[in-house]
Amino acid sequence: MTANRTLDVSHLPPFDISLHAPLWWGQLMLAVIECTMFVILIAAYFYTRFIVDVWPPPGSVPPERLLPTICTVLLLVSCIGSYWASEAAKKDDRRGMILGLLLNLVLVMVAMVLRFIHWRNLPFRWDSDIHGSFVWSFLGLHTWDVLADMVFTAVLIVVLVFGKHGPKQRQGVHVDSVVWYALVAIWLPIYFTIYWGPRI
Repeated sequence: MTANRTLDVSHLPPFDISLHAPLWWGQLMLAVIECTMFVILIAAYFYTRFIVDVWPPPGSVPPERLLPTICTVLLLVSCIGSYWASEAAKKDDRRGMILGLLLNLVLVMVAMVLRFIHWRNLPFRWDSDIHGSFVWSFLGLHTWDVLADMVFTAVLIVVLVFGKHGPKQRQGVHVDSVVWYALVAIWLPIYFTIYWGPRI
């Protein structure tokens, strides 16, 4: 019989707030799965777009672009707060984590208010036609993901302000940035699909 082989990992730290942490990779893979869903939806949109003669269908007009463009800029700028919080987590800087997360959350809240105003004023419903169904699906799914991350970010802020800021909380702040970067990154092709795709 062969002897059991063991791997000595006693020299490794109990946690790691970096790109080497298993939790970071797990969060990244989850973000990839989420983004894949949106890529499939974008592919379905353009497949439908190019097999019809007129897009959007007669009677439907492309949505206006001003508020969504401002919203997109705010989402991009909000990544700065997420980055600051992530870097502060690596340095065990409680104040930096709180300020970074707050900046991220406030900018996203403003962006979502603009999105809901825009959404409410869309000149079509989700069941108007295939174009309307696509637009509402994009907005609905992405907004749901953003709201979920906003809740997670708010919980992190509360925990950091009134509770602990140990290794687990620092890891939470660090991996929260992964989710946020993915949500903002996938919004860019969605934005161009919804608001520029009908004009191609």
